[in-house]
Amino acid sequence: MILKRILLILLLLSISKFSHTPHLEVMHPSSWTNSSVWDHHATLWSILRPGSEFYTSYSYGFNVEFIARKIAHLSFFGMLGLLFYWNLKEQNYRYVKAWLYVAAFAFFDEVHQAFIIGRDGRIVDVAIDSLGAVIVLYLLYKARKTAAKA
Repeated sequence: MILKRILLILLLLSISKFSHTPHLEVMHPSSWTNSSVWDHHATLWSILRPGSEFYTSYSYGFNVEFIARKIAHLSFFGMLGLLFYWNLKEQNYRYVKAWLYVAAFAFFDEVHQAFIIGRDGRIVDVAIDSLGAVIVLYLLYKARKTAAKA
């Protein structure tokens, strides 16, 4: 039980560390250690106000880096959904609760990124992160359901 909690905390911290890294490029590990700089002019209102960049789509095109980033989002948050599920006690709506925890973390993570110079937070990424959790939790549900029938 303690190992599941440790893994959950480590993954939460890892995602937060990557979110705090400006100009992060998945394809270039040397960028993973860039020093972070807060945007002291950003406010919660400037980030979340209607019409802000937070609600817009990406302005850059699809390339290998973009695809690798989105695969990383799906993968990391899928694993996060699994770890949240494993850390919840057997109870009603366990899958839904795990997904809600991931969605909430994804939202706060994207807001956090909007405060980092060289990063941007997007609601689209919250949806991608949440989708990663939905996929893994659905596959887990189907696997457990199939195993229960056998």
